[in-house]
Amino acid sequence: MNLSDFQVTWNFPTSIRFGPGRIRDLPAVCRELGMSRPLLVTDPGLAGLPMISGAVEANRAAGLPTAIYAQVHGNPLEADVAGGVDVFRDGGHDGVIAFGGGSAMDTGKNIALMVGQTRPLMDFIDEGDNWTRVDAAGMAPVVAVPTTSGTGSEVGRSAVVTESATTRKRVIFHPGMLPAVVISDPELTLGLPADLTAWVGMDALSHCLEAYCAPMYHPMADGIALEGMRLVARWLPRAVADGGDVEARAHMLIAASMGATAFQKGLGAMHAMSHPCSAHHGSHHGLTNAVVMPYVLNFNRPAIEDRMVDLARWLDLTPRSFAGVMDWVLELRNQLAIPHALSALKIGHGDVERLAIDAEADPLTGLNPRPVAVDDYRALYARALDGQLG
Repeated sequence: MNLSDFQVTWNFPTSIRFGPGRIRDLPAVCRELGMSRPLLVTDPGLAGLPMISGAVEANRAAGLPTAIYAQVHGNPLEADVAGGVDVFRDGGHDGVIAFGGGSAMDTGKNIALMVGQTRPLMDFIDEGDNWTRVDAAGMAPVVAVPTTSGTGSEVGRSAVVTESATTRKRVIFHPGMLPAVVISDPELTLGLPADLTAWVGMDALSHCLEAYCAPMYHPMADGIALEGMRLVARWLPRAVADGGDVEARAHMLIAASMGATAFQKGLGAMHAMSHPCSAHHGSHHGLTNAVVMPYVLNFNRPAIEDRMVDLARWLDLTPRSFAGVMDWVLELRNQLAIPHALSALKIGHGDVERLAIDAEADPLTGLNPRPVAVDDYRALYARALDGQLG
């Protein structure tokens, strides 16, 4: 199906208005959610672009004065959220438009959570029943507008932020953090540079792949993950090759949402290894996932070999085996100019100890299909730094 002019509204897992040109729905969506003075949260790189000024002007013309908050780091900080909460309250805002990539959407969702709370943000880390501490009545509604095709935060009930006291990435969770409406317009992703397109696309793949490998029984998530990987296999190289290919961009936007929908089943050591790298070294999350991907697959092989046979069959790979999947991953990374070693991301052997300790402490470690301890992480980081899969 050619999606270059296709529009549809889905209601899974939330209301998703998908298709080229759907950003025109923004004023109506804000009104539907009871917003009269929304705060648009984005990142500095997008803040000055026509897509942002156009959205603000469309809202203004509809009688919805909209301010912009763009103090968002590539790996969001607690201070980013706190600053946004101050702007929200001082401006008398009543809703959030989370507009951009994963960083902007995560920050926007955290701001919408915190505007009505008296506890600090870190009281809501996704551990145990911390989410029950949230005063849900104080949360602001969120419209999510993704402009990249990787994180899938637009369909997630959580958001990532770097804790200032520990420099660790933390996941904040509450069911009400799921955006009320998603405007999924592939035209907003046109022109994303080839390297960023590759990195966020590999992030979508990592979500689908780790969710599929996670040991929890969840056939619905498995089905979504499998189809998400098929879309990445077919469309990511095209999206990277041609920034104006709206059909490829549309399919990748869907794949990103599918990955985040599937990973409610679980993630694993790819993300547990990636989070400390981003927190301590500022590496791009999707790129880091892509670099560590084959090393984690190799480590998990005893626990996922049968699953890889089914995945190879679904992707029509030869041979239909773990080796077939590994060959495909390596070839895709090579095609997209993904580095083979973590050393390319300015990480060194002197960083391994701290990274391994933080990776083991990451809650996603417990969801990996094969038990992984700090010694395993030391070995995994060392192999990834040296580019040695064996």
